[in-house]
Amino acid sequence: MSTIRNQSLAPEGKLKINWVKEHMPVLNELAREFRETKPFAGLRVAICLHLEAKTAYMAKVVQESGAQVTITGSNPLSTQDDVAAALVEDGLTVHSWYNATDEEYEDHLHKTMQSEPHLIIDDGGDLVAMLHSQYPQMIDNVRGGAEETTTGLIRLRAMAADGELKIPMMAVNDAFCKYLFDNRYGTGQSVWDGIMRATNLVVAGKTVVVIGYGWCGKGVAMRARGLGARVIVCEVDPVKAVEAIMDGNSVMPMLDAAAEGNIFVTVTGCRDAITKEHYENMKDGAILCNAGHFDLEIDKGPLEELAENKRLARKNVEAYEFNGKTIYLIAEGRLVNLAAADGHPAEIMDMSFALQVEALHYLNSNHGKLPNDVLTLPQAVDDKVARRKLQAMGVSIDTLSKAQECYLTSWKAE
Repeated sequence: MSTIRNQSLAPEGKLKINWVKEHMPVLNELAREFRETKPFAGLRVAICLHLEAKTAYMAKVVQESGAQVTITGSNPLSTQDDVAAALVEDGLTVHSWYNATDEEYEDHLHKTMQSEPHLIIDDGGDLVAMLHSQYPQMIDNVRGGAEETTTGLIRLRAMAADGELKIPMMAVNDAFCKYLFDNRYGTGQSVWDGIMRATNLVVAGKTVVVIGYGWCGKGVAMRARGLGARVIVCEVDPVKAVEAIMDGNSVMPMLDAAAEGNIFVTVTGCRDAITKEHYENMKDGAILCNAGHFDLEIDKGPLEELAENKRLARKNVEAYEFNGKTIYLIAEGRLVNLAAADGHPAEIMDMSFALQVEALHYLNSNHGKLPNDVLTLPQAVDDKVARRKLQAMGVSIDTLSKAQECYLTSWKAE
């Protein structure tokens, strides 16, 4: 039995799923392959991801590969109710709805875990953390999982370091075909899609402050420059700070940047990137949003305390008024690209979700042979996805000759 809002929305959800299917050729090819071989026959798969059309299509591919699939959303504001209804109509079990309370979100995770999965796809580590802390009796039945995000991998590696990780977890986020494209080009485009949809304001001529210059931050800054903004980067890593400068950005501490920025985007994977001292230093009309997984990067408590008045300025935009100025917060400080837009483009998630399905296949094929640790996806899987993407784009590349292969694997200068 599923837990969703409105089953009558299924036709709208199917339109969305069918649209992304037409633009995900790598996943389509994988679906054709696995539809015949049924590698997940007899297995239960639990998925916790942003529940929108691209995720839905991946879940359907897993189902068509033989699995019984239970899925929930990984963020209270990113679930699309019409997509959830379409999945239920197609025989998947769904526990999620848009704008869930904290209690409802937790209940949806519990219901998903109670499907007693053999394999898990996680986003942020919520399902895996719940498995270990609240359903330890299920651990022996779980063959492994695949993690989508940087934030999730931070949690998993902390678990592994403490000796608490009891299943093998594939670091899908660390695969080249994930972070080089999803984190950079996907986040770069979808974050600005969310900001522009939410505000309907121009980016050109504004000063954008990007807090965090990992692959996601690089993408956000790159697209901001392309839209005509001046970009300031705030970092704690000296190497990334030098890189940001050489990419054409200004670099300074956040307290200094607070006084200059018009739009602030947090992309750190850590908490408290924007705090009270920053709010007090900001200009009237400053716009804040978060592109990290959890809504802890913008410390909302002090903002609530400072506010003499709080109002809804526009859908997905709250206005906080204090000291004669107004500061705007988009999507409650949750993931702006999914809470205020549709997430990454289909062509980008095509590669990421093909990697997720391949990761499940690898875990299942090597059941009982893998250590309980955070594991790197084999390079052959990355290459397979990249080659299929090139094929779909109609692009051919060169191959090494035998002599070149020999040269690259020899220490002799011959």
